[in-house]
Amino acid sequence: MSEITDAERVRIASGFISHAPPGEFNEVFNSVRMLLKNDDLLKDKCVPAIAQYNVQQFVPVKLDGVAKQTLITPYNDLGNGRFYDEVSKKSFKYDHVRKEASDLQPHPAESGITEQWRQALQTQLDTYIDEHYAKSGTGVVFARNGTFTICIESHQFQPKNFCNGRWRSEWNVPVGDGKSGSQEMKGKVLSQVHYYEDGNVQLFSEKEPVLKVQVSADFEKTAKDIIHAITEEETKYQNAVQENYANMSDTTFKALRRQLPVTRAKMDWNKAQTYRIGQEMK
Repeated sequence: MSEITDAERVRIASGFISHAPPGEFNEVFNSVRMLLKNDDLLKDKCVPAIAQYNVQQFVPVKLDGVAKQTLITPYNDLGNGRFYDEVSKKSFKYDHVRKEASDLQPHPAESGITEQWRQALQTQLDTYIDEHYAKSGTGVVFARNGTFTICIESHQFQPKNFCNGRWRSEWNVPVGDGKSGSQEMKGKVLSQVHYYEDGNVQLFSEKEPVLKVQVSADFEKTAKDIIHAITEEETKYQNAVQENYANMSDTTFKALRRQLPVTRAKMDWNKAQTYRIGQEMK
């Protein structure tokens, strides 16, 4: 049997990295490093997979001298490893492996009405994040080429309890460019939870809602209406995930082929829903 090529090693390693559960990237990275046994190959060829992972996960990052975190997303990617923070109007170099920001530079704000819309939306989004994602939440309104995108990330990493989870959502906001009246707002909400005490259970959930919102020339009122619509939809989604998890405890999990886990101890299914895994992310 022929020896596996470096290209195949990189493909396999990149696959492991891209599927790392939230809060467990370092563990997966270290395991991949041990498997490859080639740091040069890991550094030179696997960094694109690491970068893609960070962007897709909306990884939060703290900038020196800036009060609130920003996010690593496709919507503030300037290329060549640089991103920008809408609130502080600074761009920065991002180390995808160390997850650190450096080389902060001034970044020009969008001009005129675009920035007015962004600020109005950001003000209302900040209130929503503070009220609903107080434990660990970051929300940013990105404005680029006249397009507005709201990105939200929240996570709970509890390795001592063998449980990690992340919530992500993004919304394409239909304001600016003379838009008015009833407009369509498209979103995507994703929830991922990994529970691994004496087992390995992962929950993936995704929804792409389409909402109707009223847009007018009143920045503050329109922003309030938009964030209110997002609040209602995300709350509805979170409640549905929680209800589904409770139902799975009573039905799906009990129907699994193995009657006892490898520990030979019965699972108390009546307590399964009390873990409140989905709820703890908000």
